[in-house]
Amino acid sequence: MGLQARQLQTQKLAPRMIQSMEILQLPALALQERIEQEMNENPLLEQQELDPLAPDSIEETTDRDTRSENEKELVVDTDHDNQEDFERLQNMISELPNTFDESFRRSSGAMQDESDRRHDLMANAVSRPESLNDFLLHQLAELDIDDRLEQLAERIISTLDARDGGYLRTPLSDLLPQNHQPEDLALAEQALLIVQSLEPTGIAARSLSECLLMQIKADFPHHEEMQTLIESHLEDLGENRLPQIAKRTGYSIELIQIVRAELHVLNPKPGAAFMETYVPNVTPDIILEQDDEGNYQVKLDDDRVPTLFISEYYRRRLQDPKCTAEEKEFIKSKINGAQWLIDSIEQRRSTLTRVAQAIVEHQKKFLDEGPESIEPLKMQQIADKVGVHVTTVSRAVDDKWMQTPRGILPLKRFFVGGTQTEDGDDVAWDTIRIKLQDLIDKEDKSDPYSDEKIVEELKKSGMNVARRTVTKYRKRMGIPSSRQRRDWTLPRN
Repeated sequence: MGLQARQLQTQKLAPRMIQSMEILQLPALALQERIEQEMNENPLLEQQELDPLAPDSIEETTDRDTRSENEKELVVDTDHDNQEDFERLQNMISELPNTFDESFRRSSGAMQDESDRRHDLMANAVSRPESLNDFLLHQLAELDIDDRLEQLAERIISTLDARDGGYLRTPLSDLLPQNHQPEDLALAEQALLIVQSLEPTGIAARSLSECLLMQIKADFPHHEEMQTLIESHLEDLGENRLPQIAKRTGYSIELIQIVRAELHVLNPKPGAAFMETYVPNVTPDIILEQDDEGNYQVKLDDDRVPTLFISEYYRRRLQDPKCTAEEKEFIKSKINGAQWLIDSIEQRRSTLTRVAQAIVEHQKKFLDEGPESIEPLKMQQIADKVGVHVTTVSRAVDDKWMQTPRGILPLKRFFVGGTQTEDGDDVAWDTIRIKLQDLIDKEDKSDPYSDEKIVEELKKSGMNVARRTVTKYRKRMGIPSSRQRRDWTLPRN
């Protein structure tokens, strides 16, 4: 054991840099919450709220900007006893009036308005919809059945999941005690029949065929044919193997297609209607405006983000001879935290504006002409253009939305990969997908394009795409294979 000196070069993130990155990544609504939290924890922070209808709004804005510039120079230097900071504070105080200006504090009316807005928001909140389990339990409670049957039915209902379509995936034996008797299993079967008699029809089925059979009614035009196809040829229907079905059943191709169309009326996932769909409340962080010459200009929609400044009261208190050493130390630390937050918000505003403007300039054709004109774009290209690290661009566009002439779009929507045409031009994958969909829509359904044929057709348009890439995007777009797309009633050319 011994002591030795080593010279190492390490990179560490300062707390101020970490806070700046966190602020940059926050969307507008989350930034508002972060500011409220910081104001609750830091008494030195105050916010300027302007009334846009007030006649002196412009003068107040000018005064606020001037004050913000002065405050940006305020940095607590703990290594030199803060002598320069005290001198700057003294100069600021000499220019201020003798009485404390209460205009910068929020009025009781403003606080009451905010309270009313929050109350309205809570009152207008969407109520939680009834779940599948609750819906079934309410129906079960109206039935006059034995307690033991009701308990087993409730146990079956508890295993159903709306995200899975309401199927019963758990074996009935698993819902019974380990030492259950055959009569217990028979009782569970009765309970299952009771649950399956509830609405929606097809609930608690143990397979797709059972679910569809439960929905077939005797008054259907082709009741028997539907039952035959479901029981014996469901997989062949899914793969569009109509000739094999016709050979085994003796039905004509035309009849099979009619029955298949009737089967589409049935619901393969009856419990999915109770699945809660989360629709995010999107608030655009950036507004895109177009001038008379057709140029796009980005505007940061941060009107809801208050302008922060350091409290005048505490600046005065710091110079008060009666201020104790503990108070001064407390004020110094809070000044540092307040100034860091103000600078981080300003840095976020600058970075987000520059990144958004660079994105818009690159994707102008997409905004003018539509999705088919989107161009390949990587975050590294924007980082090089703006002069920041690529991780900064990633944080800037994360969970941010832009209001454009084509709707409210996430900033990440503008970043797409691509390939090159035979002429060496870049083409985005979105453009290829649009072309692929157009080929499928216009193909001859008696002889649909295979993936190899699609590759050839894309090459005629100057797009060099591998077959596996076509297959991958076709599946992502939900386009069936060529055999599944074929219409067997049409004569093959």
